[in-house]
Amino acid sequence: MEPNPLLKALGLSDSDRVVLIHTDDIGMCHASLAAYMDLTQTELTFSGSTMVPCPWLPATARFCVEHPGRVDMGVHITLTSEWRGTYRWGPAAPWTSDDGLVDESGYLHGATAEAQARARPEAVRREIAAQVQRALDAGIDVTHIDTHMGTVFWPAFLEPYVQTALERGIPPFLVRATPELLASRGLRGPIAEGLAARVVDLEARGLPLFDDVRSTQFSAADNHLKQVTRVLSDLHPGLTYLITHPSIDTPELRAIMPERWQERAADFQVLMSVQLRSFLTDQGIHAITWRALRDLMRSKI
Repeated sequence: MEPNPLLKALGLSDSDRVVLIHTDDIGMCHASLAAYMDLTQTELTFSGSTMVPCPWLPATARFCVEHPGRVDMGVHITLTSEWRGTYRWGPAAPWTSDDGLVDESGYLHGATAEAQARARPEAVRREIAAQVQRALDAGIDVTHIDTHMGTVFWPAFLEPYVQTALERGIPPFLVRATPELLASRGLRGPIAEGLAARVVDLEARGLPLFDDVRSTQFSAADNHLKQVTRVLSDLHPGLTYLITHPSIDTPELRAIMPERWQERAADFQVLMSVQLRSFLTDQGIHAITWRALRDLMRSKI
């Protein structure tokens, strides 16, 4: 694949390694918002996205309004509610049982496959638009939209996702869809072919696309910094999206995810570390934010 045209647009070379460190799930719980607040006070640049249907959206919006120079916040389009039995949320838009957006209890489906199989595309379109609009109405200067659990990356949902972003002049998170990358994420055949063709068209129209996606999934209970720096040292030239889920260790976080809270607390500790910032500098890896990409997109479309 040709070098990503974003590199030169950002004033970089085709051989540069660029990372956007993204903090997902902001406002899902207070622990995630508290972590993001602390991260914005460091020297490293972070982008985040908020889960609009969740209870801590108002507090997230207030922080964004009160600290516009520190915040780069998007909307984490949320069509699922995965913490079954402990903590759930429903749609942001009005819904009926015919929409297929919710389960028998009135919450968003617990898994991506369920949402993709049952939700009507028109209902998904309304829900995506409602989530973005609620964030804007709350005062958030939305820099982008992305997807919780990858649910929008389904042919019937992708167009509403892209069109909602374009109508508001904000970039949607998309990846330059090579057959190899799609296959590594379980997409093959006509679905993969259609997605690849669509993103090629969108890139030609000036939308920013990423070359690769990585995440901080810890394989052990210690050496978290070493695991993250190993991921970063392996980056190829181009623009990489690094997905993280930082949260402060609180009783709330432990109650929501009793078997997973350690990973999110570790994410927070690693992202706050001076060693991570030094590593990026030593490696010559450039860190950018969604705001820069939004400004580029708006200059072209």
